[in-house]
Amino acid sequence: MTDSFGTSSHKMSELDDIDRAILRILQRDASISMDALSEQVNLSRNATWRRIKGMEQAGIIRGRTVTLDPVAVGCGLQVVVLVKTQAHAPDWLARFQTAVRAMPEVVSAHRMTGDLDYMLRVRVADVAGYDRFYKRLIAKVEIADVSASFVMEDLKDGTAIPV
Repeated sequence: MTDSFGTSSHKMSELDDIDRAILRILQRDASISMDALSEQVNLSRNATWRRIKGMEQAGIIRGRTVTLDPVAVGCGLQVVVLVKTQAHAPDWLARFQTAVRAMPEVVSAHRMTGDLDYMLRVRVADVAGYDRFYKRLIAKVEIADVSASFVMEDLKDGTAIPV
């Protein structure tokens, strides 16, 4: 689908094989040059650029980031934090969301089904760093139960989505 500016307006169901190839390549290396990318997908530089811009405008591509080595930057301990709450009121949720979003140690946060309410993935330097994080979190919002598991080894840790 093309808009009046000649750019694609994509929906997930409208992605073709070339779009998917572009997405796979960009997920591996977002710093790839437009020339190298267009060569890999057998399109002109301009056609490749238009497809990328269309996917950005459609929200399919939400941004480009750099992947850091957590140990090298002093965040070698990954903690999976399971949170249970007694409070399910909108004001509690707003305070919890605000607290979690403001804490840079939280690299992902998810509301869950089942026995637990939230799962956080936290990056800190060490156990003492986790303890400081925990104390700051419970000072910001009441939590019925917090269970933390320390990751011993990353078997697979990435952000790429299979397209």
